[in-house]
Amino acid sequence: MAEDFCAFMAGDTARFTRSLQNQMAAASAELDFETAARRRDDLLALNRALEKSAVVLSDATDADVFALADDELEAAVQVFHVRGGRMRGQRGWVVEKVEEVGTERLIGQLLTQVYGDVEPAAVPREVLVPTLPAEHDDITAWLSDKRGSKVRVRVPQRGDKKALMATVTRNAEQALNLHKTRRAGDLTTRSQALSEIAGALGMAESPLRIECFDVSNLNGSAVVASMVVFEDGLARKSEYRRFAVKGVDGQDDVASIHEVISRRFRRHLAEAQQAPSQDAELTGHRRFAYPPNLVVVDGGPPQVAAAEDALTELGIQDVALCGLAKRLEEVWLPGEEYPVVLGRSTQGLYLLQRVRDEAHRFAISYHRQRRSKAMTTSVLEQIPGLGPSRRQALLKRFGSVKRIRAAEVDDIRATPGVGPALAQVIYDALHDSRPEPAVNTATGEVLD
Repeated sequence: MAEDFCAFMAGDTARFTRSLQNQMAAASAELDFETAARRRDDLLALNRALEKSAVVLSDATDADVFALADDELEAAVQVFHVRGGRMRGQRGWVVEKVEEVGTERLIGQLLTQVYGDVEPAAVPREVLVPTLPAEHDDITAWLSDKRGSKVRVRVPQRGDKKALMATVTRNAEQALNLHKTRRAGDLTTRSQALSEIAGALGMAESPLRIECFDVSNLNGSAVVASMVVFEDGLARKSEYRRFAVKGVDGQDDVASIHEVISRRFRRHLAEAQQAPSQDAELTGHRRFAYPPNLVVVDGGPPQVAAAEDALTELGIQDVALCGLAKRLEEVWLPGEEYPVVLGRSTQGLYLLQRVRDEAHRFAISYHRQRRSKAMTTSVLEQIPGLGPSRRQALLKRFGSVKRIRAAEVDDIRATPGVGPALAQVIYDALHDSRPEPAVNTATGEVLD
């Protein structure tokens, strides 16, 4: 009975259908109509159950589809089990990365764990993965030997299988986000994280207010920085601030950090000396008056040293400081030769990583906004005969340079103040000056 159940759940349903059909026919031939009727009802129930299993692969393939979404500390895994082209099951879980591991190695470890203790019938003919595992040939041979016939481990490239992989990947991404949200929202977990940070950094009390700073630029142009605020371990988005870096030439993250930290704490000192008013409290104009317990900068020893210099120059002595370097998730303190060790699975490191990533996201979004505005202005300013009022009219009508470029001459001509000749000049200028896509050298992102 147990073996039959396992075979049915693994997708071997055809033999059960045939068995019921044969039993129904045999009972009918022996004029045992009650038994035949029961087998008929069993067959109908089985077919109804099978109809509820959605057909996801049209070629009736037996396959397991793996996908994962990960960050530096954790990975969410999702598996869809497909038998005979139909969905037979789904599993998902979150694993901690106890060491620095790439996607190829992670996939290899995952397949080894999933199929290590299963019966041969549970190994499908195809295993679809987002990236070929490390030691692909060895794992394929091991799975084939375990199944007793050839098994293919491959990345789907087109059709139903690629579409199904995209669905499984979305599930994994949603599972990771849900896991992070639940983890961040738990009061006990947040308290533990703050306590671990305080202990690792030698702070007398938990850092109830953390401010993190990050710099974003593209080859030294449109340099911006962000300041995000976490209070009691939760993002306080109304307190976020962004800075356009003005006193630094070129790509110099260290000098940019010094400038931004100096500006933030000069505002703090100035507002702290002002007499608080009810109007200022209500409108939020004194938010810089509240100092953080901990300042985190995105970077290693050079960025930390620049932030320390800025605080020292302003006489700020009661604010703790550390840096979080991306490559190995190392926590750096001012003047220390070696980083502080925070376990990769600790709540403290997870919170610092979340704060740093939020600062990076906020800086990138501001950088894109400024760069897009600068590109829009510069492209239109280069068109002869197109003054400020006509540029404004074009942007009001079309919304962006991209949409102006996509418009026909007659559409451009319909803009107030733009005649036939100027419309043709605008059209020609925009089609002769298509910009190459810009790439953020720090992140590899293509900037629209």
